Amino acid sequence: MECLMTEYFKHEKSVVEEGAEIGSGCKVWINAQIRSGAIIKNNCIISKDTYIDSGVHIGSNCKIQNGVSIYNGVFIADDVFVGPNAAFTNDKIPRAFNHSWSITKTIVNKGASIGANATIVCGVVIGEYAMVAAGSVVTKDVEPYSLVMGNPAKHYSYVDKDGNKVEVNQDA
Repeated sequence: MECLMTEYFKHEKSVVEEGAEIGSGCKVWINAQIRSGAIIKNNCIISKDTYIDSGVHIGSNCKIQNGVSIYNGVFIADDVFVGPNAAFTNDKIPRAFNHSWSITKTIVNKGASIGANATIVCGVVIGEYAMVAAGSVVTKDVEPYSLVMGNPAKHYSYVDKDGNKVEVNQDA
């Protein structure tokens, strides 16, 4: 079933459930699945083999690369880049037999970038224009304009809006 919202491109082999909101200028590529109740604002790229769950919010001008899984409870602001095969969780205590589990929310703020194969553990806030290095596992909040890397991800340096490493004056 195709969502009847605004004009966007949908590959014939992608699935956009009725009740999903897709903004103008978006491109939804092959094998992407977008569930009812997901909200994707304008001019986003949803690349192949992605999964976007019900209750997910994705702002305008975002790029969600191949193989990304974004689960209910994740809020992604405008201008965010999510690299290939990155994954978000939404359950702090995952058990197959827990029938009363609850979603733990995650927020990715404006302009942040998440590298390929990064894992974002639920309950964190990734600050504006922060960068998460490829392969990192984010278990704690990430400061705005901070570059984090590793497992668990730790602060490495600060970056400017364009992602370039900057020196911080310790005497200021």
